[in-house]
Amino acid sequence: MYTTQSFKAKFETINSVDWTKTTAVMEIIQAVQEKKDRALKTFSEQFDHVELTDLEIPHGDLETAVQKIDKKLRESMEEAHENIRTYQESIKLTDSEGTELFQKVHPLNRVGIYVPGGTAPLLSTVLMTAVLAKVAGVNEIIVTTPPQADGVHPAILAACRIAGVDHVYQVGGAQAIAALAYGTETIPKVDKIVGPGNQYVALAKKLVYGEVGIDSIAGPSEIVIAVDETTNATWAAYDILAQAEHDIEARTFLVSSNEGKLQEIYGAVQKALKKQPRASIIQESLANHHYNILTESTDETIEIINLIAGEHVSIQTKDASEYIERITTAGALFIGDYSPEAIGDYVAGPSHVLPTGGTARFSNGLTVNDFLRTNSVIALEKDTFLRMAPSGMRMAKEEALNAHYDSLASRWEDLK
Repeated sequence: MYTTQSFKAKFETINSVDWTKTTAVMEIIQAVQEKKDRALKTFSEQFDHVELTDLEIPHGDLETAVQKIDKKLRESMEEAHENIRTYQESIKLTDSEGTELFQKVHPLNRVGIYVPGGTAPLLSTVLMTAVLAKVAGVNEIIVTTPPQADGVHPAILAACRIAGVDHVYQVGGAQAIAALAYGTETIPKVDKIVGPGNQYVALAKKLVYGEVGIDSIAGPSEIVIAVDETTNATWAAYDILAQAEHDIEARTFLVSSNEGKLQEIYGAVQKALKKQPRASIIQESLANHHYNILTESTDETIEIINLIAGEHVSIQTKDASEYIERITTAGALFIGDYSPEAIGDYVAGPSHVLPTGGTARFSNGLTVNDFLRTNSVIALEKDTFLRMAPSGMRMAKEEALNAHYDSLASRWEDLK
C-alpha cells in the first residue's frame, strides 16, 4: 500500500516510454512504403500466421455478418450506435456566426480506423470510432484489423456495417498504420488514423504523425477509482477486474483516505478473480500494475487523481458529484455507483477512445470534432480595414517586414 508521498515518488517511473521497438517499427514502415501490398501479405504470414489472397473483406460479408450474429447482440449494437450518434451530434462543432470574421467547419475526406485483434473481438471500438466519423460527415471510412486464421470475427464485421464503414481490410500491427499513412495498391492513403493498439501500433502512429493526423499515442489502458466508507466493495472490485482483464499491462489505481475500505475492496478482488475466465491476464496485471494509495484527506485524493491524469476516473463516494469541478485531468469521469466504466465502454455515448499514460493533462478523448477541421474566414469591410490597418502597419515596421507594411499601407493610403 502506498501513501501519497511514496506514490508520488513511484509515479515518476510509471509512464516511462519503451523505445526499444522503434527500429523494428521503422523497418516495417519502410518495407510497406517500398513493397506495399506484397509487404502487407508477408507480414501477415510472419506475425499473424495467416496467408492472405485478398486484403479487403467483401462488403457482402459485412451484410452477412449482421444476419449471422444473434438478434440480441445486434439490437445491443444498434442501441449503442444510437446513443453514440445522439451524444456526438449534441457536441458537434458548427460554423460560427459573423460576416467579417467567422469560422467554417469541414469534415475530413478519408479516415483510417485501427481495430485491434488480440484476444477479444473489440466490436465496441468500431462503434466508438466509426460512428463519430459518420456523424462528422467523413466521405470515406476505412477499418483495418488483424487477420485471423478463421476470418475476422463476425461481430466486428457487423459493427462495421452498422456504423457505416466503407471498406474493411484484414491488416494489423505497425504495417496497417504504414499502409494507411502512405497507401498501397489496395489501401488508399488517409488523412487521419484513429484507434487503439499495442506498442507497435502506438509507435507506428507516432512515427507517421505529420504525414497523416492521429488521435493519440495510446499506452496501456487504466482506471483510477476513488472510494470511501460508503463504497460497495464488490462493485468496485469488479471495476478493477474489468480494467485488468484488458491485458497484462493494464493499470489500476485505487485511492482512498479509508484504509479499511482499500483492504476490503482488494479482498473482494482476490475472491472474484478465481471465477474469471481471463484470470491469468488479470493476475499478472494486478501483480505488476495495481496501486493501492492511502491518502490523508479528500484533498489529497483529488491531488493524486489529477497527478495520475487517468484514462478512466471513477468516483464511488458519497459526495461523488463534488469531484466533477475539481478533477481537471481525466480522459473521462464516471460519477457515482450507477456509472461504471464498463457502461462507457459500450453504450453510454462518449467515445471510449481516451488519452492514457498521463496524456489527459493536455489532450482529450476522441469526439466527432476530431474528424472535423476548421478554417477562419476574414472578409473585412472597408471601414473595418481602415480601423485595423494602422496597428498592423506599426507592428510590421517593428518586425522590419517592409512588404507587409506596404501591403497594408498602399490600401490604407488610397482609401484615406
